[in-house]
Amino acid sequence: MSDTAPHGGTAKGGTAKDAAAEDATPNLPPTSWAVLGLLSFGEELSGYDLKKWADWSLKFFYWSPSYSQIYGELKRLEKIGYATSRVELTESTRGKRVYAITEEGMAAVSRWAREAPVEPPVLKHGVMLRTWLGHLMEPARLREILRQHGEYAEKMSRRAAADAGGAAEVAEWAYPELVLRWSQRYYEAERELTRRMLADLDEIAAESAKDGPLTP
Repeated sequence: MSDTAPHGGTAKGGTAKDAAAEDATPNLPPTSWAVLGLLSFGEELSGYDLKKWADWSLKFFYWSPSYSQIYGELKRLEKIGYATSRVELTESTRGKRVYAITEEGMAAVSRWAREAPVEPPVLKHGVMLRTWLGHLMEPARLREILRQHGEYAEKMSRRAAADAGGAAEVAEWAYPELVLRWSQRYYEAERELTRRMLADLDEIAAESAKDGPLTP
């Protein structure tokens, strides 16, 4: 008799419950998977390194974590066996703690990347919320808010392009480069949408001048 049952059965001595436990993906928050994903590139990283890497890539499309958030996630990942750490001696008086992904962690984050449900992105656009309340402020102030947002989008687009160029120099970062190029185009589109909205405001102002002031 074969040691392996059909349809993903278990070996001798194993149970279906054991197999289910191995295959189950723990219910971690996305931020945990993000930190584990940073470790999945195979390098030992300190909390400082992880913050730098997150600001280099994740901030453009998902999350710009604080140090306390990073260390909180690392503590969680160590507790469940997905990450391990050691103190690396340095020339300074204090050693540096560095973290690495475990085999279990690599298997879990790989499974999550492949199998997690495709969820719609959550859009919480503070500038659009304030524009929605444009009847409560002077037109010049609304235009200034949108102008500042357009400048921010332009800055983020340039930064994403620069970081994508850096990623292109490392073969292992092909997929981060892909997402950084997407981020560059996203912020370019955001800048263009803001430019169009400013043009729409000009049309509203022209109509208002002809027909009288708008009322909420």
